[in-house]
Amino acid sequence: MAAASVFAFWAVALLLIVVPGADWAFTISAGLRGRPVYPAVSGLVVGYAAVTLVVAAGVGALVARSPAILTGLTLVGGLYLMWHGASTFARPSAPGTPAAGPAGTDWDTFVRGIGVSGLNPKGLLVFLALLPQFTDPHGAWPVAGQILVLGLAFMATCAVFYLCLGSVTRTVLHGRPAAARVIGRLSGAAMIGIGAWLLVGHMLT
Repeated sequence: MAAASVFAFWAVALLLIVVPGADWAFTISAGLRGRPVYPAVSGLVVGYAAVTLVVAAGVGALVARSPAILTGLTLVGGLYLMWHGASTFARPSAPGTPAAGPAGTDWDTFVRGIGVSGLNPKGLLVFLALLPQFTDPHGAWPVAGQILVLGLAFMATCAVFYLCLGSVTRTVLHGRPAAARVIGRLSGAAMIGIGAWLLVGHMLT
C-alpha cells in the first residue's frame, strides 16, 4: 500500500475530525467532569474501530444497500445522541465538583463513547464512501488489510486530537464552574441538535 495514499487519507480524515460535531460535544462534556478524558476518548476510538472492522469485512456495503437497516441505524443513532445530550444538558459537569457516580463512572463514560461514534450512521456512511477511494484493488495488500490500515490512521488521529481537546477544555475551565456549566449545557444541546438533524434529515430523504 502506497504511503502517499495513507497520507492523503490522513489529510482528509483530519479535516473531518477537526470539524465540530457529536464527538466534539461528547469530548468537551467529558473534559468538564474534572476527571481524565481517556475513558471518553477510548470509547470513541473503539466505536470507530468497530465501524472499520464492519467496513473491512464487507458488511458495511451490505448495510448501505439495505434501506431498512440504514433506517434502523439512523433512528437508534439519532435517539441515542438526543438521550445523551439531554442527560448532559440536565446535569452539566464542572471541574472541581464531585463525580456523579462511583468508580464505575469511567466505565459508563467509555461505553457512552462507543455509542456516540459507533452508532452514528453518518459515520458509517463516511467510512463507506471514503475508505474505498484510497485503496488499490490491484495492490499487493488485500483491500480489507488496506482498510484496516486507513482505519488505524483515522483512530490514531482521533485519539490525539480528542485527548488534546478534552485536556484543554478541563484546563481552561478549571476554577470556572459557572462557565463550565454553560459549556456543558451547550455541548448537550449540540448533541440533541445533531441527533434531531439525523432523524429529520433521514425523514426528508
